[in-house]
Amino acid sequence: MAKLVSFTADTSLPFLSHHKFNNNRFFKPPSPSLLNSRSGCSKISCSIKEKENLAESKELSPIISGLRVDGELGEESGSGFEKLGFEKLNLGTWKSVPLRYKLIGTTSLAFVICNMDKVNLSIAIIPMSHQFGWSSSVAGLVQSSFFWGYALSQLPGGWLSKIFGGREILQFGVLVWSLATALVPLVAGFMPGLVLSRILVGIGEGVSPSAATDLIARLIPLEERSRAVSFVFGGLSVGSVLGLLLAPPLIESFGWESVFYMFGMFGIVWFLGFQFVAKDQPLTNSAPLSRSQPNPKPKSWETSMEELGGSLNVPWKSFFESKAVWAMIYAHFCGSWGHYCCLSWLPTYFSEELNLNLTEAAWVSVLPPLASVVVTSFASQFADNLIANGVETTVVRKICQTIAFLSPAACMILSSVDLGLPPWEVVTILTGGLALSSFALSGLYCTHQDISPEYASILLGITNTVGAVPGIVGVALTGYLLDTTHSWGMSLFAPSIFFYLTGTIVWLAFASSKPQSFKKVD
Repeated sequence: MAKLVSFTADTSLPFLSHHKFNNNRFFKPPSPSLLNSRSGCSKISCSIKEKENLAESKELSPIISGLRVDGELGEESGSGFEKLGFEKLNLGTWKSVPLRYKLIGTTSLAFVICNMDKVNLSIAIIPMSHQFGWSSSVAGLVQSSFFWGYALSQLPGGWLSKIFGGREILQFGVLVWSLATALVPLVAGFMPGLVLSRILVGIGEGVSPSAATDLIARLIPLEERSRAVSFVFGGLSVGSVLGLLLAPPLIESFGWESVFYMFGMFGIVWFLGFQFVAKDQPLTNSAPLSRSQPNPKPKSWETSMEELGGSLNVPWKSFFESKAVWAMIYAHFCGSWGHYCCLSWLPTYFSEELNLNLTEAAWVSVLPPLASVVVTSFASQFADNLIANGVETTVVRKICQTIAFLSPAACMILSSVDLGLPPWEVVTILTGGLALSSFALSGLYCTHQDISPEYASILLGITNTVGAVPGIVGVALTGYLLDTTHSWGMSLFAPSIFFYLTGTIVWLAFASSKPQSFKKVD
């Protein structure tokens, strides 16, 4: 007897076009009135043979007829839940969500956890410094050690994502950084062990951007790419907000060790839950998608191993002969300098400048990433609408990245110059500038997929490797300059302003989003 499969069509599911973090879009069951209405949702029961033809039916909503990812599902789509004894649970709404949306949503959640595990040290470093007697230079060294692993894992992460697919590498990264995060309290009193644990966190988080870029390049059409990139990487801002909000009460109630244990547990839970989503999604070959194109054919494990055998034949020379690639490299370096230095030092800056306690300083530090969530949603819609209306993609990327650089530069200039502004006005200015830097998610961070979907993960690995250098040098240098000059303007703001301005010049002169054919060397 044929097994029946239930689909629920819901035209509201393409959440990437709305950018609202509302889980009800996935799990809210359809009301009886809607089920009985022809104009509302329709529930369809069919055999496995009939299910293969659902994508051709004009009566179905765009979710089923326009997205062929679901067409590749078989009976195993619910096997993970059935093995747990939930075979009778009504998961029709969840199953009807296109798999590319499931993967984008869970990848964004991974990035939320990613930045929670990144910012937890920026709060915990304050009580840890008091407990272990660290100077600002030592605290800067501890915080920068994360970026050693982050830089080392960029190119391997991009290379492996291209071969095995981003979903496999993403799982590996989340598990590694989560276990290493939970290890921090056990080795905090032994400096080499603490540095090593943070390097491992950096390695795990370092492979994730390339893995996510690979997923987006494989699954998301150009018309949705700005929103997809913004939704996924926007999870970093959400993670910063949650990390900065949760860390202080945890530290005050249970000690600084608790944030590492709890945040590490979040990643392990994500890893276990992701198994049910990932097993439904076949590995796919990279291809520049559009709405009219079908999704790429599945890539088997044998195909991956064949690519591994020839994977050393990457067109490195062609990459570095491209002016557009060099523009991405330098822009990534410049943006990372301001971002990483502020991410690591703003809580301490707010604490010292405003004379706030740990909780208050953390609350103030939440404001920039919280505002970034709002700006990210607007920026992605802005960019995709311009592209949909015929504006050249390169022009759109240049506009967005220019806003992302000049806005924080102007606000840092105002904050570093003695204008007699009250401290809270300085906080407001910095919040606005750092929030507008999120336009980079619709600028630089889309360009890798624009110019080469095939090598997008490797290109991001290249630019992110260079972009990790400010985390190593800039974060530690800020602490050193603070010890020697006792000036936040000279140690934190002046270098960032310089790189924002020069990055803008280089980006406007050489950046391009035109697809490029990188020639391999035989």
